[in-house]
Amino acid sequence: MAEEIKAPEAAAPEAAPAPAPAANEPSEAMKIVMGDVLAAAPAAADDAKKRRRSIPAGVAHITASFNNTQCCITDARGNVIAWSSAGKAGFKGSRKSTAFAGTLVAQECAKVAIGKGMHEVEILVQGAGSGRESAIRAIANSGMAVSVIRDITPIPHNGCRQRKRRRV
Repeated sequence: MAEEIKAPEAAAPEAAPAPAPAANEPSEAMKIVMGDVLAAAPAAADDAKKRRRSIPAGVAHITASFNNTQCCITDARGNVIAWSSAGKAGFKGSRKSTAFAGTLVAQECAKVAIGKGMHEVEILVQGAGSGRESAIRAIANSGMAVSVIRDITPIPHNGCRQRKRRRV
């Protein structure tokens, strides 16, 4: 029987094994594929931080109850831009329901909104507290143009059945 003799193959020079990439570093192949993405990622994150959104118009919600005055300025979709209340402004107890507290609350709220680029506002007022008129005046005097003032205080249309009359 004839044995087949194989010619010895040319031995390929052994290449040194590639070093393993670090745990948080992408491999060379991934760097080639993601080359543009890796280069653009840090710049995009910096641009988002530097760029501020300017909101030209919004809605000021003023709630003036007998115990407190609150102001919240939102954009047209209802996302809160700035807010303040008499308690946040440093008033406690019965001083929270004063007209002066309402003025400071509205001024503080308007200052933050103007800083974010707002220059026109629609005012919605709810409640019968004493800070209601002064808060409207404070927003108007802060430099924002007031387009509409609307009272949205809920009014009962006879509501629930009243209690039985007391007999003495």
